[in-house]
Amino acid sequence: MSGWLLEPLGYAFVVRALLASVMVGIVCATVGTFVVLRGMAFFGDALAHAILPGVALGFILGGGSQRAVFLGAVLAALASAFGIGRLSRRGGLKEDTAIGIVFAGMFALGIVLISTRSGYARDLTHILFGNVLGVGSGDLALVLGLGLGIVLVVAAFFKEFVLVSFDPVQAATLRLPVERLEGLLLSLIALTVVAALQTVGVAMMVAMLVTPASTAYLLTRRLPTMLVLGALIGALSGMLGIYGSYHLSVQRGIAVPSGPAIVLVCSFAFGLAYLAAPGRGWLWRRAARGPIDPEEAP
Repeated sequence: MSGWLLEPLGYAFVVRALLASVMVGIVCATVGTFVVLRGMAFFGDALAHAILPGVALGFILGGGSQRAVFLGAVLAALASAFGIGRLSRRGGLKEDTAIGIVFAGMFALGIVLISTRSGYARDLTHILFGNVLGVGSGDLALVLGLGLGIVLVVAAFFKEFVLVSFDPVQAATLRLPVERLEGLLLSLIALTVVAALQTVGVAMMVAMLVTPASTAYLLTRRLPTMLVLGALIGALSGMLGIYGSYHLSVQRGIAVPSGPAIVLVCSFAFGLAYLAAPGRGWLWRRAARGPIDPEEAP
């Protein structure tokens, strides 16, 4: 058992991948708690795809530099988030309509930009499905710094975010800047998407935002506990996904990408909670109904 745990730690790239995955799991679950409570899964998915033109521009203008790609992704994510917010609040459109417009337009622009760059297919695969084992020291510092900043902001405005999420009318009555707080929350979701880009990629970003928080939602009825439990599930999913990917590749010769492996662990945890969560799981609800009377059976 100790060998199973310690062997991967002999490789620096695996250690960096573990640290990045744990931080991304914590950040995604922390912000994802509000995504789940507000029913914003589609918004998170749209942002994950809307950063594509920023990533492509960063890659083209920066000569493949990871920092240029990161900066381009941040700018595209923030622009998309504010664009969706403005269209829904002041453009007379429903939020899902605004999300669809921005998502489709930005994603199409990203595809056009990518098509102008020859030899981009391999890098596009990393963008879509992540390349956590390729995280360098500079990338790790960016992920850890950005992730820590997001968690600290959520902690500082936790009560305000809760009130705005559950009762925006009361928040306005208390003279809280509701529109600014919602804009801040959208920005945090955008930055979380960027932080997780290299870990799980665009295609599976929404899973990390939604699945750990949804699992925690099934296991507890208290919001602070849900947030902490979701962060723990996200972090453990990141670790187990990396370990599973490493050992399957080394010992079994099965090349399993780390990003999808992390998402599969999250999904497995959700499946267990859906079946056996105390009071809310399918097995508990089925047991509460009691045995079926044969005379009442159809």
